[in-house]
Amino acid sequence: MRPLLITDCDEVLLHMVRHFRAWLGEAHDIDFALDSPDFGRAMTRRDGGAPPTPDEMWALLGGFFPAEMARQTPVPGAVEALAVIAERADIVILTNVKDVCHASRVEQLAQVGIEHRVVCNQGGKGGPVAALVSEHGDPVTVFVDDLGVHHESVARNAPQVHRLQLIAEPAMAPAVPPATYAHARIDDWAAAQRWITDRFAAGVPAPITQGVDA
Repeated sequence: MRPLLITDCDEVLLHMVRHFRAWLGEAHDIDFALDSPDFGRAMTRRDGGAPPTPDEMWALLGGFFPAEMARQTPVPGAVEALAVIAERADIVILTNVKDVCHASRVEQLAQVGIEHRVVCNQGGKGGPVAALVSEHGDPVTVFVDDLGVHHESVARNAPQVHRLQLIAEPAMAPAVPPATYAHARIDDWAAAQRWITDRFAAGVPAPITQGVDA
């Protein structure tokens, strides 16, 4: 049985926020502070008007995906790392975009040399991760994501999975503290690749973290 890597896409495999910021400025006269710890509060209107409401924020994201996805660029080292990992493990890309974006996401990843199964999701990733692990026969699994909320979700639903937090945007990473429920925080793909393959080589599930109600 081959090990399994389940990885996020945006700010893990592909840069997103820097391109989203550029599009917000060009199309909506909105500035976006990459170093803000709060995604919603990071947006300010250049005319001094009220900041976007949560509903407006989600609408703006809907305007970026899938129409502006072609702007996104690969994270340095990600393509190469996945190629090495794929020699010994199965890879699934679990991405929080709507199903309507699936074909666009598959295409944009293939264009940069990443051709693995893509699963779209909305909400917490713990349930989908548990389902994927079961589907693959419960192998040693590593989950990679930039958001702490998803590490907590996976810790509660699939505690045997190794959890690695990776934030690829250097302007954002310093403002985000390490996720409480991640086993490690590594923001560089060369080092992340070694951490992942070490988990696979050891061949044992993650230790169950005390205080996590699975």
